[in-house]
Amino acid sequence: MRKNRRILVGVTGGIAAYKSPDLVRRLAERGADVRVVMTEAACEFITPLTLQAVSGHPVHRHLLDTDAESGMGHIELARWAELIVIAPATANFIARMVGGKADDLLATLVLASGAEIAVAPAMNLQMWQNEATRKNLDRLRERGVRVIGPAEGGQACGETGPGRMSEPDQIAQELLGDATPKLLADAHVVLTAGPTWEAIDPVRGITNHSSGKMGFALAEAARDFGARVTLVSGPVHLEAPAGVTRIDVISARDMLEAVEAHVGDADLFIGVAAVSDYRPVRSEGSKIKKNDEKMELGLVRNPDILRTVAAMDNPPFTVGFAAETDRIDENAKSKLEDKRIDMIVANDVGGEDGAFGNDHNRATVHHPGGAIPLERHDKYGLSVRILEIAASLWRGESAGLTADPDAS
Repeated sequence: MRKNRRILVGVTGGIAAYKSPDLVRRLAERGADVRVVMTEAACEFITPLTLQAVSGHPVHRHLLDTDAESGMGHIELARWAELIVIAPATANFIARMVGGKADDLLATLVLASGAEIAVAPAMNLQMWQNEATRKNLDRLRERGVRVIGPAEGGQACGETGPGRMSEPDQIAQELLGDATPKLLADAHVVLTAGPTWEAIDPVRGITNHSSGKMGFALAEAARDFGARVTLVSGPVHLEAPAGVTRIDVISARDMLEAVEAHVGDADLFIGVAAVSDYRPVRSEGSKIKKNDEKMELGLVRNPDILRTVAAMDNPPFTVGFAAETDRIDENAKSKLEDKRIDMIVANDVGGEDGAFGNDHNRATVHHPGGAIPLERHDKYGLSVRILEIAASLWRGESAGLTADPDAS
């Protein structure tokens, strides 16, 4: 989409309003001219002064404002906007949009403007799943309103699930394209993500706590860097990023088969999946009954996907992940050398702050030339940093690689 767009950001009264200044900044750095309108409820969560500082313009709040009408009044503001994005969009405001309300400045602007409109929903899990909310969003989509998100994760109310406002950079990317350079333009990147499931019987299996979030974030970041992306995913409850080819698998052998089918023309292979090291010698055809005090389960080693790819006649640049709970860097360096891969990302999966299931993480990148500690980021931000390093190493440009300044 073209730059220098005139964008009106509407902020409604939800806890996710704390993300709105970052959204304004992300839009502005993509060349947009941004103005902000806040509802009265939004002002309970964040101050207009903050949004004025990041946008560089006064924040509009009141429908009937003599000073505003003498400058850029609400009708002029409605005509000025080429795009209106409401972030966060609460369940209440979405319902008011459906009903065509014009009882405050933001609702009036939505009704009075011929601009494109996008909403980034943010609400409690139960409100998001309520039939009334889903029908309201269907009505908005029918009218051409773009719905971005929501994301999944922990919420301020203590619930976990869908309902979180999408991250500001993701919203800005969807609206205006990516601000990052196309470091992987025309490259084919094949990734694995999530856990694998090794069946013991029809109802039980061997698996792990991997959520797939890191692999999916890397797939999204690789796409944003201009790559053609193939994502081979174990069983997870995540939506693939737009433009990414997704292949769903269950077991480690399924994953290897899918990788081998698509990695032949790959420039980079990134093995993020937490692949089960072992599988049962055999999977029973019916549920095993609980009869004895003990049950012995015979296991056999699964194929090593990273090692297999790295041992190909003409392997792609191969990146592994070392999910460890102790001696993290030592184990990662050992895997780097033993599997003969080009780069490995070491991260801690133990404890409450571990990588599994969390939305933020820190890591250390190891390659034959050294180690690069990375500061704590959300998983998309960490993915961008990992891919910057991988792209430099792949192209043989490792001289300028440095650690993040705040990494610890």
